[in-house]
Amino acid sequence: MMDWTDRECRFFHRLLSREALLYTEMVVDQSIIHGPRARLLDYDPSEHPVALQLGGSDPATLAEATRIAAGWGYDEINLNCGCPSDRVQSGCFGAVLMKTPDLVAACVTAMAEAAPATEITVKCRIGVDDQQPEEVLPAFLTAIRAAGIRRVTIHARKAWLQGLSPHENRTVPPLDYDLVVAMKQAFPDLHVSINGGIETLDQAAGLLERGLDGVMVGRAAYHQPWDILGAADPRIFGTGTATDPHAVLERMRPRIAAHVAAGGRLHQISRHMLGLFHGRPGARLWRRRLSEGAAQARDTATALALLDAAEAEVLRAAA
Repeated sequence: MMDWTDRECRFFHRLLSREALLYTEMVVDQSIIHGPRARLLDYDPSEHPVALQLGGSDPATLAEATRIAAGWGYDEINLNCGCPSDRVQSGCFGAVLMKTPDLVAACVTAMAEAAPATEITVKCRIGVDDQQPEEVLPAFLTAIRAAGIRRVTIHARKAWLQGLSPHENRTVPPLDYDLVVAMKQAFPDLHVSINGGIETLDQAAGLLERGLDGVMVGRAAYHQPWDILGAADPRIFGTGTATDPHAVLERMRPRIAAHVAAGGRLHQISRHMLGLFHGRPGARLWRRRLSEGAAQARDTATALALLDAAEAEVLRAAA
């Protein structure tokens, strides 16, 4: 979810669900070592539980980035072995690492040694290109388990590194949920979560009922945040009650006011909130108001007035 699940997005999502584990954007290990660490790693304490996702393929570099990041107190540091983007391939990390399980094992071993108090996890695909998933995925899981990994999230699609765009890799390769379920059965000591094509809480609950330990929801949770996260605590975790989107909006106002007063742009936060009223009367007008007005809202009063006007559209439509 590069360029999507930044700290503003995560703060908003945490208001919708107290229990869901939130993930950062994938951050390249070299960026943490040589770049603006605070900008890359800072987060609000309310985001816990929150996981940092790293991209890289050199054990020593990943270890150094992990050592630095562990000081920020993340609940988990995850090695991405599933992203198919061109930027990732050119750096020889992401989904291409499915081809080198021994290298991945060396990477996670080095990461764990660098931050022994932080859980190291892996996100992967079921295979890439012409690999046979039913052969390569068990071998991959065997290698990372031997390296100490106990939690893995599997995107239930192959990644075609040649011939498909990153967008197509999220939709074109067929899903194989059965294979992921079979991996949980074959590796009962691993905490296995599934990812890919999950768009409703009913789907998520159904996959958990098949014996999987967790469900990762990406784009549906972003575009339909209340549908997925707003009812996740009572539906999936058995705690609390569903959140009210209007109450969430009210709790976002101080965050937005402080952000704009400090020189930030409303769009940097409001872009993550466009789907808050998805599927409800007035949702289209809410999105249009925010999309068209955010660029002009350069002061706190204007920003808050725009939120009021956008919410009024929803309330009028629901009346």
